[in-house]
Amino acid sequence: MLRTALEQTTHRFVLRRRMPPPFDTARLYVSSEGGLRYLRPRLDGVDPALLQLASELIQPGSVVWDIGANLGLFTFAAAVAAGPSGYVLSVEPDTALVQLLRRSAALNRGHAPVDVLPTAVADSSGVGRFHIARRNRSTSHLDGFGTTQTGGIRTTEIVPTVTLDWLTERFPMPHLIKVDVEAAESEVLAGGPTVLRSLPTIICEVAGRNSARVAEVLSSYGYNLYDASQPESKRSPLSVAPPDTLAQASGAPA
Repeated sequence: MLRTALEQTTHRFVLRRRMPPPFDTARLYVSSEGGLRYLRPRLDGVDPALLQLASELIQPGSVVWDIGANLGLFTFAAAVAAGPSGYVLSVEPDTALVQLLRRSAALNRGHAPVDVLPTAVADSSGVGRFHIARRNRSTSHLDGFGTTQTGGIRTTEIVPTVTLDWLTERFPMPHLIKVDVEAAESEVLAGGPTVLRSLPTIICEVAGRNSARVAEVLSSYGYNLYDASQPESKRSPLSVAPPDTLAQASGAPA
């Protein structure tokens, strides 16, 4: 109860933070709407495993899609890692978070250009009901999905939905995709056969109930699955998709 009250009373505060090394040439606008951890003076401990993956997997010139960008921690780490010759597409349906992402994108120059697209990604293009979580917006979700971490629903908005393949017709084909969509990851992947056939590296948060299905889909396209929370030297192929999934083309180094 205390944590929920603290989150809700601090939502209105927007702070500017420096990204942690090796991405510390970038700045980020943050709020507790992305989680209380963003109120820390330093962002080093917010999601170190995800930042390590950005450092490990993104090369200069990479094209990166961030599906479910939240406040953009991965978006702007990717922009630094990809450099001026790269490109980042940051996709987020929550209009309040989109405003902060755009402010951060305008703040950061000299890295890969970042486009912010205010939409949800699903298995079909159209519109959907997007529930804004009461605790903070990092757990907001499309109707029919979500987790137990919302603390209830604050409000519901109508948002556009597109597919991964719809994105390929309008944006550069990705070398890497990060997916964090509050248990809708199976639907995101179902809308991307063209993308998946090109075998970009995929970092995906996977709900337990989707583990077998995500593994089946990705394996059918020729991916090996790894536990992204493990250091590179300790990864071995898995038969099911772990909560933090790293999917790479068969034959690619883990």
